[in-house]
Amino acid sequence: MRTGSTEQLSAERTGRTPSAGVEKATPLKALGRVPWQDIKDSSGSAAAIPLLLSSVAWGDAATARAALSDLRERICQYGFVVEQATAATVPFLWELAQLPQVSCRAQIIQLLRNIADARQWESTAAVYPKLLNHRENPVVWERQARQAVRARRSVVEQLLAEDDAEITQATTELARALGA
Repeated sequence: MRTGSTEQLSAERTGRTPSAGVEKATPLKALGRVPWQDIKDSSGSAAAIPLLLSSVAWGDAATARAALSDLRERICQYGFVVEQATAATVPFLWELAQLPQVSCRAQIIQLLRNIADARQWESTAAVYPKLLNHRENPVVWERQARQAVRARRSVVEQLLAEDDAEITQATTELARALGA
């Protein structure tokens, strides 16, 4: 019986040495830690969000764009109405925005900017304060979503250093929205 790490056994089988930071290079690793079926997006259950995020991460350009469009409708409908699942999705959007192999990074950054700017529920609650008394309080969702975007604002500098003009333009707009 052999003892040793799975990584070591894998390296023995393939003849390759595992590279440092393999865990970091595996996108969306933490998707399973979110109880997606227990939270809601604009369509109802947020259970489809992991598949959409995976399609953005690993799909070809057309697949990734279509998945991101569907994701946008589910978590930031009309570009300004966030949902319960939005805050839980934001860290994964930040992760995807940093991966060079993702084909729609600029659009992901634009979505993050939309979320950072979202004030629909707060504006509505200012006119109809009873909204704040609902069991499911969308004003809280909106605030949590904006906080989730702000929590990773340190990534902005890295994205601004990109050679891609579309990414740097979208990041500049996001930085403005974050007040950075």
